[in-house]
Amino acid sequence: MKDVADLLGRIFISLLFIFESLDTVFFFDNTKKTLTDYGITYHPNILLGFMILLVFIGSILVLIGYYARVGAFMLLVYWLTFTLTVYSFWNDPPSLQRINSLYFMRNMALCGGLLLLIANGAGNYSVKRLIHVMRLPK
Repeated sequence: MKDVADLLGRIFISLLFIFESLDTVFFFDNTKKTLTDYGITYHPNILLGFMILLVFIGSILVLIGYYARVGAFMLLVYWLTFTLTVYSFWNDPPSLQRINSLYFMRNMALCGGLLLLIANGAGNYSVKRLIHVMRLPK
């Protein structure tokens, strides 16, 4: 049952980030405008391209379970930076603090899931395990 839970957890986490990267590609100009609204104006095209690549590669690595720890670390770097930038509820007006603190905690919970993946690895249902098991004898 643990192996199935590992696989399902990896699928759910990676689907969120695959959607995030594809959404950023399809709405590139809107995302670039949002970056400038948050005060990030240093080469937004390069920054967004790097972010899309980081998130997409990280999510694919997590999904297939090949270097899933590296992929989870890539996603953690992105998601933690995103969360601290977008949901800084301590700077928000009182009318927005409650909702943004809930979003902040939700994102931190996802960071916890990524940390668990970094700590425990991909599990038995992964491409890395498949490659290890199917090695030919010398």
